[in-house]
Amino acid sequence: MDYMVRATASNDQIRAFACCTREMVEEARKAHNTSPVATAALGRLLTGGVMMGSMMKGEHDLLTLQITGDGPIGGLVVTADALGHAKGYPYHPQVLIPANAKGKLDVAGALGKGTLQVIRDMGLKEPYIGSCDLQTGEIAEDLTYYFAISEQVPSSVGLGVLMNRDNTVRQAGGFILQLMPGTPDETIDALEKQLASVTSVTSMLDAGMSPEELLETLLAPFDPVFNEKLPLSWKCDCSKQRVEKALISLGKGELATLAIEGKPIEVACHFCGKKYAFSVDDLCRIRDLAVRK
Repeated sequence: MDYMVRATASNDQIRAFACCTREMVEEARKAHNTSPVATAALGRLLTGGVMMGSMMKGEHDLLTLQITGDGPIGGLVVTADALGHAKGYPYHPQVLIPANAKGKLDVAGALGKGTLQVIRDMGLKEPYIGSCDLQTGEIAEDLTYYFAISEQVPSSVGLGVLMNRDNTVRQAGGFILQLMPGTPDETIDALEKQLASVTSVTSMLDAGMSPEELLETLLAPFDPVFNEKLPLSWKCDCSKQRVEKALISLGKGELATLAIEGKPIEVACHFCGKKYAFSVDDLCRIRDLAVRK
């Protein structure tokens, strides 16, 4: 079962999150039939997104992470709420590129140069929007940079996706560690030293470590205290009604053209791939709604 744990350490000077997301990332892979490198890229962003989503307060708050790049994958979109649900999609899910110099899936090469945008919709008149340039395209380092530049929160982010030979997801998960204001330099130095001594996220998960054990390893000198355990899942809230609203936004001109053509259409959800059929009668009705608007 996918889940996330939240902890504090070093007398509340450090707050920490860690999760396993294998099932969520596998659901994403199946929904979009992603190539291995696209699975790795989307899985990393889903993992980061679901942890960042849990930092929000309201149950209706929504976080969106969007990466656009000049690489062959084009970009990624992930949305997550405060309750442990997330969904997402890559612009070009079947992209194939050679492994990087280390023989690993080249997520950075697939994304290329670009930007990361973070949108927090908390029910206010305007959402909070922050952004930064991609630093490495490896996603974890880019989120680390985003926290430092846009939110002024010193952080360390680790994300990983490990694939099986049949291209299913073997392991996926990650962590976020954040320093609270006023953390003394000796604590910062000790944490950096500790992080430098551990292996990759996927290595720890593949060795059988749970999210709790992952944080216990990362924060070994700092006496972590676990506060919360949250189940995680892939969830898309699309519906025919939502798709209909999107069709209305096309405008009466384009809808009139579709109705005149006299052919039913099928519209797929970007996030989960579910398809919704609209008959000619449906299109005429939606056209009439758009005219009244």
